Formats: sequence, structure tokens, C-alpha cells
Amino acid sequence: MKSVVVFGATGSIGDSTLDIIASHPDRYKVYALSAFSRVEKLVGLTAKFLPAVVIVPTQEAKEEFIRLNNTGVFPEIRVGQDGLCKTAQDEQADIVVCAIVGAAGLASAYAAAKAGKTILLANKEVLVTAGELFMNAVRAHGATLLPLDSEHNAIFQCLPSQNPKQHLEKIIVTASGGPFRQFSVDALEHVTPEQACKHPNWSMGRKISVDSATMLNKGLEVIEAKWLFDLSPEQIEVVIHPQSIIHSMVQFIDGSLLAQLGHHDMRIPISYSLAYPERITHNAAKFDLSALSQLDFMPPDLTRYPCLRLAFEAMKEGIGACTVLNASNEIAVQGFLDGQIKFTQIAQTIESMLSKIQAPTLSSIDEVLVFDQEVRAKTQDYLAS
Repeated sequence: MKSVVVFGATGSIGDSTLDIIASHPDRYKVYALSAFSRVEKLVGLTAKFLPAVVIVPTQEAKEEFIRLNNTGVFPEIRVGQDGLCKTAQDEQADIVVCAIVGAAGLASAYAAAKAGKTILLANKEVLVTAGELFMNAVRAHGATLLPLDSEHNAIFQCLPSQNPKQHLEKIIVTASGGPFRQFSVDALEHVTPEQACKHPNWSMGRKISVDSATMLNKGLEVIEAKWLFDLSPEQIEVVIHPQSIIHSMVQFIDGSLLAQLGHHDMRIPISYSLAYPERITHNAAKFDLSALSQLDFMPPDLTRYPCLRLAFEAMKEGIGACTVLNASNEIAVQGFLDGQIKFTQIAQTIESMLSKIQAPTLSSIDEVLVFDQEVRAKTQDYLAS
């Protein structure tokens, strides 16, 4: 029986993770759940999964949880980043699912690494803004790191467990192209948040849906892949694959190409990571190869997707530039969702911040977090000017 912490329990990754846990009560029990704004949903999950600990962001959220909690279940309530980090290091926790969106998930993931936990990582920013620091902690403390992103999980499944880089030529990360793949570049000026949040294949939150539409999401995945698999930028390729059936591919020096195929259902990579190195059943539909009519592939147009170009450039510069990329994007995306800027101004904002902000050498998580806040403040000032 494995004891599981789910950070970001009320989001889409949390939903899928808890669905799998509920299907395997003989294998998993929930030790802790965290939420940010959906306190009422957290109360409902508490009644169903009986966690020993819940974590909320503020004292006000704690009081709201207490007020709403008429379930007869009374977990310990912890607050803020300290509560998250303490929970990540608790002896009772075997598996820590890191699914908090944004830089807010960085400190708790790092704490789990330092505690030597099995980490199921969905948070992109951990590797994007602190990849070297985080991977050093994983190795130094004997943590096990398993990626939940469908693309990275696919690569992980395709690589041999022993000496994974020995005969590797490159990895090929697939991208749907988002909802605007066939829009003209001029038409992108006029797209709305509602359009951007309608992903053609995946069900996702609003922020990550916009990132998919700009392909900044894929850029972040490229940076993640560099750190996860210890690759050079030249060993990472992105291709547009509209059907999102092949989640990623690995090419070896002898010309062989291995791919992982599956439905657009996050329960597939999550179940693989929860059970690794075994496999378990779940409620996702089985894949029917005969139902496929075709699989299409094409190179990304960097005029249409300038955020992908910016991500490759930041990756080559280092973690400081990657922190600028990520933080300025989060502010710009929120500005777009709030109607403050146009869709095309997301990339323009990121590029401007990358050119204006001199990234320092970052040698600790605290330094990354301080710099991240500086970038956010400067980006907000830029959008307000």
C-alpha cells in the first residue's frame, strides 16, 4: 500500500490521479490533498478520500474549509508554502504528485526531492526555472522522478531503462498545433480567450490551454526534456501532429524510431507513473488502431508560433532566461485572459522581457523565486504602461 500526496488535487491532473487511486484502493491511499481556490471541492474530496492532511493557501482559506466541512472528517489543516513543504517531507508520504500550476509549485517539489520521495511531476515550471538545481537534488537525495506530461512520459517509456542515452540520436516531441493551427497569422490578432481555451484534443485548464495555443507550452516541455533526459538543444525536435495520437518519439543512431501511442487521456501517463515499474488498469478507453484514418506530421511554423522560438533561445541561455520566459508568460497570459492584451501580444511581451531583463546567476531555489517575482513585477509594469 502506497501513501500518496496530491498537490493540486482540485485541478485536472488531480482529478485524473484521484480517479486512478479510487480504482485501486488495495494499492493506494491518500495521505494529503492541497487546493488553491476551490476549497469547497477540497471538502468534497476530503469526505471521499479521508486524507490525514489538507493544505490551503491562506488563513482565510483554512477558515473557509472549517466552515464548509460538515463531513465528519477532520484532517490536519496546513497553510501556505510551509504547509506544502512540510507535507512533501512527511515520513508517511511515499509518492508526491506535484500538480500545482506555476512557480507556486516549485518549493514543494524541491522539498520532496530533498526528502528522497517518488515524485510524479506535472508542474512544468520546476524544471523550466530550476532544472539544474532540482535535478541535482533528485540525484543527491536518491529521489525517483517520473514525468506526468504525456510527451515526457512517452519518451520515458520509449527509452531503455539502462543507459538510456547510450544509442540515442534525438527525441521528437509532438504538438497538436492548438486551436489556431489553420488560422492566418493576421487572424491571430483577433482571437478571443474563449477560442484559445478550446483545445482540439485535450481537456485542460485555461492557462495551459492558452499556452498550447501559443505553443509556449511545447517550448516549456522542450526545456523540461533537456533536464529530464540530460539532452542538448540539438537533440530535441518538435513536430506538429494534429491528431495527438503519438505522444512523442525517440530516434536512435541506427535509424530506429520508437513511439508511444494512446488516447488523449491523462490517466494513461498517470497510471504508468503511479505503478512504475508495473502497469495497472484504469478507466480510460482502450486504443483501437484500426479506427485511425491517418496520422499527419509537419514542422512548426515559427512565424505562427514565435513562443516556441523564444523557448529554444531561452534554453540555450540558461535557467535565468528560462525564468524570465516562464514568469513573463504567466503574466502575459493572465493579461490576455483578462482582456488587457491581444493574443499576439503574449509573445511580444515575452520577447520584450527577455531583451530588457538581464538574468543573474541563480544558485538556489530562493534566488530563483526572488528573481521570478522581480520578473513578474516588471512584466506587470510593462503591460500597464
